[in-house]
Amino acid sequence: MLRQRGEGEYAIVYNGEIYNAEELKQDLIRRGCRFETTCDTEVILYGYMEYGMEVAKKLNGIFAFAIWDGNRDTLFLCRDRLGVKPLFYAVKGDTLVFGSEPKALFAHPQIHPEADADSFREIFGVGPARTPGCGVFRGLQEVKPGCILSYSRQRVKEAPYWTLEAKPHTDSYEQTVETVSWLLQDAVKRQLVSDVPVCSFLSGGIDSSVVTAIASRQLGLEGLTLNTFSFDFTHNDTCFQSNAFQPTRDRPYVDQVLALYPLHHTYLECDEATLADLLEDAVRMKDLPGMTDVDASLLYFCSLVKQHNKVALTGECADEIFGGYPWFYREELLHVDGFPWSADLSARTALLSDEAIRTLNLEEYVRDRYLDTLAQVPALPEEQGETRRRREMSFLNLRWFMQTLLDRMDRTSMSWGLEARVPFADHRIVEYVYNVPWSMKYEDGMEKKAAPGRLQVAASAPAAISKEEPVPQDLFAGIRSFAGGTL
Repeated sequence: MLRQRGEGEYAIVYNGEIYNAEELKQDLIRRGCRFETTCDTEVILYGYMEYGMEVAKKLNGIFAFAIWDGNRDTLFLCRDRLGVKPLFYAVKGDTLVFGSEPKALFAHPQIHPEADADSFREIFGVGPARTPGCGVFRGLQEVKPGCILSYSRQRVKEAPYWTLEAKPHTDSYEQTVETVSWLLQDAVKRQLVSDVPVCSFLSGGIDSSVVTAIASRQLGLEGLTLNTFSFDFTHNDTCFQSNAFQPTRDRPYVDQVLALYPLHHTYLECDEATLADLLEDAVRMKDLPGMTDVDASLLYFCSLVKQHNKVALTGECADEIFGGYPWFYREELLHVDGFPWSADLSARTALLSDEAIRTLNLEEYVRDRYLDTLAQVPALPEEQGETRRRREMSFLNLRWFMQTLLDRMDRTSMSWGLEARVPFADHRIVEYVYNVPWSMKYEDGMEKKAAPGRLQVAASAPAAISKEEPVPQDLFAGIRSFAGGTL
């Protein structure tokens, strides 16, 4: 989109969705802006023309955009606070190339898919996560979440416009419940605004159930029924095995939610043969080795959902924000001296020759990434011991684990043209809950405990994960099935 003001020309390329676009638009109209469209792209561009890059702080949404300022002869790249939308770039001489995925950059004649030692350190050491800002391929980088990159006269500069802050939490438990409830309901309501009908992923867990409940109630006020979709594997009724991350099957809890709310529900299933056939597609979709069948299954289910709806709400990110994973509350995992989801790299190094193991030195590389992250943890000066460690665990999950799952969700959904929205990743929720003490998040020894009566679905959610279930030392070890032969 191009706009002219005086002698200056402005241009924007944009991917995403702004949930407070209408409020911003009204302010811009009062300032004299005349809109030619109804799309949020124009809101961002006029917002830049009025506020400069301060506009990024005013946006509530998921976004990656590039703005060319003809007056300043400068290009700005900007990414949303939590990194829901990707934005890669590479600099070649006096040229900067950018796009939403590596394969877009490789379409440029100067950018080639090449690997170096650090590429393989990323894949085998921290993969399928990525070091913030790292594009894995040689010469490829990614704008970090919550950052703005400026490019002018071959000068590249990146700076944050948003950072997480540690603050004393003075609200009571009851006030905290009320605040979180309001923030989440407001996020869902904002994200229901769309030119096309919005559906919901309903896994049966408390996160997607709460999002579904709020969305159903809101649409019900308008006389509308929410479309919902659940995902299961063929033969799960006989083959399912309990584990620490999924102690029970999803289906019974999906059925309980359906009994509580007027939903138009579709049960979706995937068999093993379909899953196997999609493994290579999942790698091509992501441009890198990923979580194998976990990626392939979501890729398949997104293709089915897209046949019904173009926009979907998900329950993604709640575990990272509220502390739902075992390493938040199991002492032996909480105090692991490293990333708790991949504490043992032996499944990865088993794929490598002795020479590769010596050259890559994965243990040191992963250790450095871990310590770099700990050095950036926002914490209060007086926090020590257990309190400090819980801050660290929260930040590690937001910076690494959540980024991996957001990347997976964006790639699998957008590969089919399905827009997946993540209400829990509203930056206001993250900012508030980051400072809520663990005693409130783990009320009565239960992770993500819901306040009685707050939402009907709370009583139907799965019980707390059994503390006796073993957790894999490397949750991501599944990449071994084809990581070595893809690049």
